[in-house]
Amino acid sequence: MSTDPHSEAARTFRAASGSVSLVICALLALFLLGDAVVRAGWWSMLLLAPWVLLGLWVVYEIAFVSMVRVDSEGATVQNMLRRTSFDWAAVRDIDLRWQLVFTLADGSDVTCYGGPARARPVRRPGAEGEAAKAPTGLRDLTDIRDRWEAAPFTGEAPIRRTWDVRALSALAAIVLWAAVSIVLANSGMMR
Repeated sequence: MSTDPHSEAARTFRAASGSVSLVICALLALFLLGDAVVRAGWWSMLLLAPWVLLGLWVVYEIAFVSMVRVDSEGATVQNMLRRTSFDWAAVRDIDLRWQLVFTLADGSDVTCYGGPARARPVRRPGAEGEAAKAPTGLRDLTDIRDRWEAAPFTGEAPIRRTWDVRALSALAAIVLWAAVSIVLANSGMMR
């Protein structure tokens, strides 16, 4: 068993507000689709569903999916539909501007929309002489930097940039469903 806690587990950083937004919007979508079933029936709900799901997909992409995942090998940054993965050997610097920024060996910067962010310090009335607690973003930056500095730098590390295929497939299915619902609604097949 390793004595370094950072080398064992991967850690994912994601904006807490994204999870809350997604849950609230998913509950709203369920309510709207349930209301459509009660008021107009299953057929009308199936014709309305892609539009509600499209809105939910947009909230998912904007608010929830962006994240940073770090482990002992490297990091994966997902900013909406774009995913960038790299080993620690490909990192030149890590900084916390408004968001976490990785400067890579190829000269590019990867800004992390869903990772740790700079926040204003919290003002808490406390006892005189009590040590101020470091902001969460700075603690997360320290954790990420510690993993980077502890990683063995061997060889040249590739930087992999890919698209989020699952999210794009879901979008394609929703758009196809919406097109079919438009055709069916305009063909007079409505009851």
